[in-house]
Amino acid sequence: MSRHRAIAVLALLGILDSVYLLLAKLGYIGSLSCTISHGCDVVNMSQYSSFLGVPVAAIGLVGYVALLAIAIAATLPERQGDARLDRLLALLSGIGLLFTLYLTYAEVFWLHAICQWCVLSQLAILAIFVLAVIGAVKRRRAEA
Repeated sequence: MSRHRAIAVLALLGILDSVYLLLAKLGYIGSLSCTISHGCDVVNMSQYSSFLGVPVAAIGLVGYVALLAIAIAATLPERQGDARLDRLLALLSGIGLLFTLYLTYAEVFWLHAICQWCVLSQLAILAIFVLAVIGAVKRRRAEA
């Protein structure tokens, strides 16, 4: 599987996760299914589950959709040599990772709760970032 396809699959996973969390946050589903701890609802209903009045899950959803679109675009034959897409994937996933690190800090140190659905998103954005940076570095070396 190519790097861009792997990023697309991970972004799709992030989209599904974000939709689930957003539906719970908006009250469309009941309590979150949380098998490894009892912190999912604590985290998803906390003050940290919104940023500037926007649910964090909605922000994640938009971010993952953007990453998916860029990753798919990068697989198109006419775009496969476009270094800008690799740099954009690295930049956007880096921003997402920084935001995720802030949220993880809030989860662990302020809420004292862990949400398995948040951990899934944390792992997805971390993997996307690593793959995107590897791609950007390889592209830069190839251009040098």
